[in-house]
Amino acid sequence: MSEAKNIAVRSQTDASHHPSVSPSTFHSPSSGLGGALRGLEKQLKPFNTQDIKILLLENVNQSGKDILKAQGYQVEALKASLPEDQLIEKIRDIHVIGIRSKTKLTAKVLGEAKNLLVIGCFCIGTNQVDLDFAAHHGIAVFNSPFANSRSVAELVIAEIITLARQLGDRSNEMHNGTWNKVSAKCWEIRGKTLGIVGYGHIGSQLSVLAEAMGMSVIYYDVVNLMAMGTAQQVPSLEQLLNEADFVTLHVPEVPETKNMIAAPQLAQMKDGAYLINASRGMVVDIPALINAMRSGKIAGAALDVYPNEPRANGDYFNNTLNGWEEDLRSVKNIILTPHIGGSTEEAQRAIGVEVGEALVRYINQGSTLGSVNMPEVNLRSLTPDEPNHARVIYIHKNVPGVLRKVNEILGNHNVDKQISDSKGDIAYLMADVSDVQTSDIKDIYDSLDALSSRILVRVLY
Repeated sequence: MSEAKNIAVRSQTDASHHPSVSPSTFHSPSSGLGGALRGLEKQLKPFNTQDIKILLLENVNQSGKDILKAQGYQVEALKASLPEDQLIEKIRDIHVIGIRSKTKLTAKVLGEAKNLLVIGCFCIGTNQVDLDFAAHHGIAVFNSPFANSRSVAELVIAEIITLARQLGDRSNEMHNGTWNKVSAKCWEIRGKTLGIVGYGHIGSQLSVLAEAMGMSVIYYDVVNLMAMGTAQQVPSLEQLLNEADFVTLHVPEVPETKNMIAAPQLAQMKDGAYLINASRGMVVDIPALINAMRSGKIAGAALDVYPNEPRANGDYFNNTLNGWEEDLRSVKNIILTPHIGGSTEEAQRAIGVEVGEALVRYINQGSTLGSVNMPEVNLRSLTPDEPNHARVIYIHKNVPGVLRKVNEILGNHNVDKQISDSKGDIAYLMADVSDVQTSDIKDIYDSLDALSSRILVRVLY
């Protein structure tokens, strides 16, 4: 059997877009029994490994780089994001791109990607990617939705205490040589009420930490969720804003959450309350927050995210970004951090491992488990005892009659196992075919490639 290779092609609808067709305690999830069993898998390398080109942007953690390099892929890693024109130039020939939150993979950018198979978002969010365009062009997207939950929760606890004691202002004064020992409007957090908007993985972990600090916890979510400890769910955002001394936001960026905290909501908060946003920059109307803080309605705030953020580190947080940066910096008792909620060594290593391994599984095995824009499909791995097998992957339009036509093509061969699932108008099929030779694989590929429903065909062998 020749060296494992991949045959992949996108649909004819792509023609216009593709003119030329903590260190001492951290453990990788691949360790232990799962890692031992992995050695029994037949390794399906989808290209000659030295030909797989991967571009990693925004300083992806070394753990992710190591996993990808260990496969023999060509990995180029850059510390910053790229301007659109440079990103388009880079993306034309690569098979995999890994990003964090600053890189924008729009339809315009993705439309220039001739060979792109998969996108890895080494972060929680995926709103920086046009997921629908990617799916309709056979490009899977993976992220790491939970790995940095603890890091964000701990940051919020630190900010609650810092705001309650005005530590940021006192520290700045001391750095400027001013001794200002005061207790006015400085509080313990014990006995205060924390209102959590969005009770997912971060919100629920934060709930436990806050109760351990002696706080009472209420939360609001669009679905009914079981409370941790003695926390209580409230039926409306308005009730939470009326009752909470501290309000912290942990929601995704969707149309419903844009400016969900604006002037009317700030007016509903208790006089002297505090606001924390470590979710997405568009969730808070920042000019309205500036006005509420200057009037004394809001006693303090902590912001880790902003509508428009710099693409790289440096002296870029100025009025050229959003137009209100100078006003924001002039407000008292406000903590401004550069989107570091998940920026701990533990979280970034875990994210690197989770997304890196998801990319390897997709490239080498075709597994879409964990994909945010494709049906989640997986087959048992082939073993070394199955040498003359090929794995057929058929991404197609979810229209009637496709499976019948695919099975007619595969019906001339022994199909050991097959699975198919759909998500909206996109469907994903995997099948393992045994006792095939190179000529058989070419026939299967050519036949599937000719179907009008085809988005992308891959054959791994």
